[in-house]
Amino acid sequence: LAGQFLKNAETFVMRRIVKLVVLVTTIALLGAGTGSWSGVNAAEFDPEGKYKTIRPARLLEESEDRDKVEVVDVFWYGCPHCYEFFPLLNAWEESKPDYVVVRRAPAVFRSSWGPHARAYYTALLLGVADRMHPLIFEAMHAQHRTLNTKEQLMEFFAEHGVDKEEFKRTYDSFTVDSMTRESEVMSRRWGVQGTPSVIVNGRYLVSGSTAGGHAQAIKVIEALVQREHDAIMQRAQQGT
Repeated sequence: LAGQFLKNAETFVMRRIVKLVVLVTTIALLGAGTGSWSGVNAAEFDPEGKYKTIRPARLLEESEDRDKVEVVDVFWYGCPHCYEFFPLLNAWEESKPDYVVVRRAPAVFRSSWGPHARAYYTALLLGVADRMHPLIFEAMHAQHRTLNTKEQLMEFFAEHGVDKEEFKRTYDSFTVDSMTRESEVMSRRWGVQGTPSVIVNGRYLVSGSTAGGHAQAIKVIEALVQREHDAIMQRAQQGT
């Protein structure tokens, strides 16, 4: 039994090392292509044919600051592709331009996805989304934990310092219910057909399938963000 345990542990560690090497290599390749994650040379990359146009354009949230470009991550915690894409998008998010606002919208394509959407919005309202978001992904995909029900999610949140009663009260609240319904409606309006998908300023839909892979998707997002920012600046100069 001890030998089998050590073998399983060794296999798990090797898988994590392989994933880390792939991530570092991908980041290095992207950095070589753009010089940074900030989109400084985004204009040099041609995104045409690598995204879908949303008509009419629909922002997730209207911002008082019209100089901002909204980027929405449409995800599902049960999606292995979302788990793979998360560190790439997160790395870009950490060095994004100041004029970019990143938001998240959990997809609800079927009723069984509802608890995950409610869990995200519960974390958001409790002020622990930045901490819990990666932890849920890691628990489900690296640790292979089952977190599909309110009770399972409540226990998981409690393990990370969230009061159970506060979790239940928020999870079952009208606010979380409304946010979950809105996320479901917006995914349909944007024409999202799979996860992960990224919506740039309510106008463009980018995914691994449209861009040709997760790494390419980041480049497409950067280029479209730059395009939207340039358009905003041009309108400001024209006084419109």
